[in-house]
Amino acid sequence: MSRDLPLRAAAAQVIQAVEQGESLSQCLPRMAETLDPDLRPQLQALCYGTCRWFHRLNAELESRLRKPLRRQDRVVHHLMLVALFQLRFSENAPYAILNETVEACKALGKTPLAGLVNGVLRAAEREGAPEPETDEARYSHPGWMIAKLRHNWPEQWDQLLDANNIQAPMTLRVNTRKGSRQDYLTRLEEAGIAARPTRFAAHGIQLERPVPVELLPGFADGDASVQDEAAQLCTQWLLPRPGQRILDACAAPGGKTCAILEVADNQAEVIALDESADRLPRIQENLDRLQLSATLHQADASKVADWWDGVPFDGILLDVPCSATGVIRRHPDIKLLRRETDITPLAEIQFDLLVNLWTTLKPGGRLVYATCSIFPQENSRIIQRFLKQQTDATLMAADVPWGQDTGYGRQLFPDPDSHDGFFYACLTKDEPGESS
Repeated sequence: MSRDLPLRAAAAQVIQAVEQGESLSQCLPRMAETLDPDLRPQLQALCYGTCRWFHRLNAELESRLRKPLRRQDRVVHHLMLVALFQLRFSENAPYAILNETVEACKALGKTPLAGLVNGVLRAAEREGAPEPETDEARYSHPGWMIAKLRHNWPEQWDQLLDANNIQAPMTLRVNTRKGSRQDYLTRLEEAGIAARPTRFAAHGIQLERPVPVELLPGFADGDASVQDEAAQLCTQWLLPRPGQRILDACAAPGGKTCAILEVADNQAEVIALDESADRLPRIQENLDRLQLSATLHQADASKVADWWDGVPFDGILLDVPCSATGVIRRHPDIKLLRRETDITPLAEIQFDLLVNLWTTLKPGGRLVYATCSIFPQENSRIIQRFLKQQTDATLMAADVPWGQDTGYGRQLFPDPDSHDGFFYACLTKDEPGESS
């Protein structure tokens, strides 16, 4: 791809790749490499914003087109979505948006459609944004997701959808092996970075606005990590201690692995598994920066015989693959990538992991089941189903100030001023002779 490709044309190609099934984390870096470094933050903002408001923008664009564009011209549809995002949600001058989008259309080799692009966008700028006519447009989420959330959470569904459309804050986890949270807050203040303690995570700090990690005091030396407050809560129930043997079963990119080791003062034996060999180096990079040690294995955690040495674990963190519907505000492409038909297969994977890993937990040990989903099908119903068949498992009482008690774990909803959506349940294995 030429470095001469205009910014909006590059963004249109990224949105097209997402619609075809690639995540932003896959296709955005590849496209960013074709642009000058100064333009890369703008490309990211355009792509994330267009994905966040895709369903609203798409409803408007389709209402302004007399007929859909041909399949081979679909990139022009995405180009107009990018322009509409800027018209509706940016402070860019409308004339610049229109003129540069027309030029981007030509750069994409679609000169015959430049007049259409110009006419549609001029009408959109002149007439303003239409009132959304459907819930899909109003909340800018796929219809199936809206219906599912309305059914699962009848009192919270609309707040959940609105929260998903607000950009998430930047949250840090202080490495208390290097200093206290208060010490780090002082260092941030001295660096001119406004921040406050998180409400629930003991080592968390939320920044008033995001900053490049290079500006964070001591980041390169491992004094802090970027991690959402909800994800930091994993250690509150796992309670890692020096000398314990702990499994992080689905570990990449390693944030929770490192949090476990920090709490245990790097004196626990931590085994970190991930099914993807490509993701293990990222875990090691985090461990190295924080000066922590863990044993990494590539393995399907559910296939216990392939990786387990037979020595039981004191604690297991099982952060299962899930729909990621609790972190849409950080990954808005989930709205385009996830399908309703994904949920049942994911639930079976989650249940299979839980059943198989339970065999590796020692009596008296605890297993923390976690997801970044807000669907009960992946969360409380998994735990309920497991407890019905596993007679030596006990659900630990939810004596914490965060989340909503579902009867089978705690559900956190995305909070515009705080944490992502997350689910936690803590199971303990009964000693021989005990009954649950």
